[in-house]
Amino acid sequence: MARYTGPKTRIARRFDEPIFGSSRALSRKRYPPGIHGRFKRGSKRSEYGRQLLEKQKAKAIYGMLERQFQRFFEKASRMKGNTGENLLQLLERRLDNVVYRMGFARTRPAARQLVNHGHILVNNKSVNIPSYLVSAGDVISLSSKARTSTTLTKPLEQAKSRYPWIEVRKAEYAGTFLYVPSRAEIPENIQERLIVELYSK
Repeated sequence: MARYTGPKTRIARRFDEPIFGSSRALSRKRYPPGIHGRFKRGSKRSEYGRQLLEKQKAKAIYGMLERQFQRFFEKASRMKGNTGENLLQLLERRLDNVVYRMGFARTRPAARQLVNHGHILVNNKSVNIPSYLVSAGDVISLSSKARTSTTLTKPLEQAKSRYPWIEVRKAEYAGTFLYVPSRAEIPENIQERLIVELYSK
């Protein structure tokens, strides 16, 4: 599947947010990328423009393309409850995101690569699908082969547990997805209401 492999700071500048972590370049250039970026600072976006930008930001944060993101939205809309919250909960349950949250990798792209290469086990079974949805109680761990590589184990050893819905056991190179987080617990700055309004048109 095609993925954006260009400069991340350029994407972050489009949204004027450090969506990939703090960056000195982002603090120096507080305007959109491109040769006309300096002159767009005062331009006012339409309601549609705000909705589209919010969807693009969510896609960039979780590293997804349009077709897959739309499938997740359709699944969220069929579930009971608030569609926007359902969408973010589904995105948080993606295996690559859970691997990132647990600290097995420093970034979501690195977590996706770990999964693709078969280094991640779910309940002691190898899963190489980044979009696999993790359920409450699932145990995520590094494969025995991955545990012999200091390059793969170092991120977890240095990681700090920050999320209450995840339990990490560094000594075992494993962690448990305790429960699906509520919207208030998900730290990403996403206005899911705008995404729902965009797809509802």
